[in-house]
Amino acid sequence: MAQRLLGLGDNTVDTYVDRGLQFPGGNAVNVAVQARRLGAETGYLGCIGSDEAGMLLSDALRREGVDATRCRIRLGPNARAFIGHDGQDRRFLRSERGVRGEWGTFDAEDRAYIAGFDLVHSSIYSELGDALPVVRGAARRLSYDFSERWTDANLAATLPAVDIAFLSHPSASDAECRVLLERCIGWGAGMVVATRGVKGALALMAGSFHEQPASPAIVVDTLGAGDGFIAACLLAILDGAGIAAALTAGAERAAQVCGYQGGFGHGVAWTPAETTAI
Repeated sequence: MAQRLLGLGDNTVDTYVDRGLQFPGGNAVNVAVQARRLGAETGYLGCIGSDEAGMLLSDALRREGVDATRCRIRLGPNARAFIGHDGQDRRFLRSERGVRGEWGTFDAEDRAYIAGFDLVHSSIYSELGDALPVVRGAARRLSYDFSERWTDANLAATLPAVDIAFLSHPSASDAECRVLLERCIGWGAGMVVATRGVKGALALMAGSFHEQPASPAIVVDTLGAGDGFIAACLLAILDGAGIAAALTAGAERAAQVCGYQGGFGHGVAWTPAETTAI
């Protein structure tokens, strides 16, 4: 039986201002799509705008076979990130929040929907706020990506609710990274993984550290590589693989995602006249 994974929270339309392209994306969306491509049954629950960016996102989810029937469609612009590039590496310029975070109430049907998945994945960009305890109460297992926006305060506040935590820490030394992971376990996470770009990844679980080198990649675009890592790592864990095998699966998927533009493709043309000027 296929594993069931729900991406809950953030979405965006990644707008490549230097290339005139836009792509559906966002951590929770990307993880759901990548997990679907790897054979899982997946859903996405988030707030989608009523504009052309929201339609791009909704259409991509439908084409990828990700269930989005419980998404909130809100009147207004979808979230959008404006991105430049240094070679093939992306550089975030600014973002527009749009309708992100306009959750409303999680009712009994929402909670039952969440409970129907083996694992729920969310992120620091999802603006769950007071709804996080509701999600935690309904979810069988919860994973959470802090990206590079983690602080001691948000780690300490969020990790007690999290089974598997991901964060990005590419600039840290090995020793600094190990100290951070130990602190995350102390704050309540069952397992924590730090992705480190070309340095690979480091994980801590059950008192043991596990190192994973980055897999070789032909780099077209680095956007979404970390989300691909998360999706493959989570599915391997759900399938009962050991942590070493899960990290290897994540690294291999991240390398594959680097081979195309956007978090999962579906790019269309974009011009500045289609949204707020840069």
